[in-house]
Amino acid sequence: MSLELIDYIIIGAYLIGIALFGIISGGKQKTTDDYFAGSKTIPWWAVCFSIVAAETSTLTFISVPGLAYLTNLNFLQIAFGFLLGRIVVAYVFLPAYDKGGLQTAYTYLENRFGNKTRSFASVVFLFTRTAADGVRLFATAIPLKLMLDISYPTAIIIIAVIALIYTYTGGLKGVIWVDVIQMFIYLGGAILAGIFILNLVPNGFQSVIEAADKANKLNVINLGFGGGLKNFFSQPYTLLGGILGGMFLSMASHGTDQFIVQRLFATRNLKDRQKAVIGSGIIIVFQFAVFLLLGVMLYTYYGTLNVKPDEIFPMFIINVLPHGVSGIIIAGLFAAAMSTLAASMSSLSSSTILDLYLPFTKKEISETKKLKISRLVTVVWAVLLIISAISFMESSKAVVEIALSIASFTYGGLLGTFLLGIFVKKAKQPSALFGFSLGILTMIAVISSQLVAWTWYTLIGVIATIIFGKIFMVFRNTST
Repeated sequence: MSLELIDYIIIGAYLIGIALFGIISGGKQKTTDDYFAGSKTIPWWAVCFSIVAAETSTLTFISVPGLAYLTNLNFLQIAFGFLLGRIVVAYVFLPAYDKGGLQTAYTYLENRFGNKTRSFASVVFLFTRTAADGVRLFATAIPLKLMLDISYPTAIIIIAVIALIYTYTGGLKGVIWVDVIQMFIYLGGAILAGIFILNLVPNGFQSVIEAADKANKLNVINLGFGGGLKNFFSQPYTLLGGILGGMFLSMASHGTDQFIVQRLFATRNLKDRQKAVIGSGIIIVFQFAVFLLLGVMLYTYYGTLNVKPDEIFPMFIINVLPHGVSGIIIAGLFAAAMSTLAASMSSLSSSTILDLYLPFTKKEISETKKLKISRLVTVVWAVLLIISAISFMESSKAVVEIALSIASFTYGGLLGTFLLGIFVKKAKQPSALFGFSLGILTMIAVISSQLVAWTWYTLIGVIATIIFGKIFMVFRNTST
């Protein structure tokens, strides 16, 4: 069964409606502070929901169910690590940021080390975010391609343009309020899909448990001790690897990545920022549980199929669900996608303008011109995200693993530099830049050798960055 007119009407009405809502809720921006920080007037609960919507995106909607369909529930270990990481961010990073009037996550590095460190961190963020969100944009194009029988590039462009419309006009405030709506739409759509699967499977939830248990798909904890030390570190979803990997990845993404930190700066005060980031961690554990269980249900319904895991859920939505319901759930999928894309466009443009363009420009620029340039840069990043998404079309891996691997690749150096600034009081800019650079080079060697799973990348990068930074300090003090 394919989609019919009612599904297209629901999807079309949603896409148009959400773009208009973003434009209206964003209001009129007069300054870059309005455009990039929502004038710091947004309530913490809205920022909390916005963080969840932005980070989970299509990867949660499509790839996490596909991962559980293919394997089991071990990924949930990482979700608990995500929560622990956010608690650290709330009580270690945010108070440090709150001491100065920060514009981006990397303003802290300028205040602590100097402008070169800030610029270097911003450039690393720009490259990492473009690659990781290119993967997310590609994931969103999968159901649109199946639904409309169009090419991947065409599907990618359609989604990106819609997200660009309200990001361009509504700024961060528009993005956040759209995210609040979209989180409930996509989460509700996933729960609705699960209810339909239970009704389609004989004996409902009992059959799901029996089939999943027989295929060992209900395993949450994997100690990973069998097979020796090399096998332990090569498994991505062990208990220790999942908890530590999720924790350090979340510390990096929610404490040092402008993609998330930009939202936290939109709240009124430190207490609100702490509530927003910890609240998002609690919700994220629930969300991952929902989507992983959805993958287990899909396994019960389909059994083993010779298709990409990322295509399982979209295939079920389009071919099995009743007309109207398919439209609602696909609208939820696009809600998940656009929340991330809009956030990415906004954070990429804000870091470009605030970390790179304005600090290095010599002449005085009016707020009107800065706002105009900011919007133009937003369009440029939208185009680059489209190019990035197209480059991942031929990949055979689950897109959630690709995106998290990309993020882990540079997050270690970034997080290590922040930790160096917070805990090593005598560290100066040369040691920070040396540690940051060698941390990234270390990760190139680690990834090339394929000795460990991606969940260990961030932790290894952090350790390497801090060690090399401190070594540089020792040699510099010795030489002087």
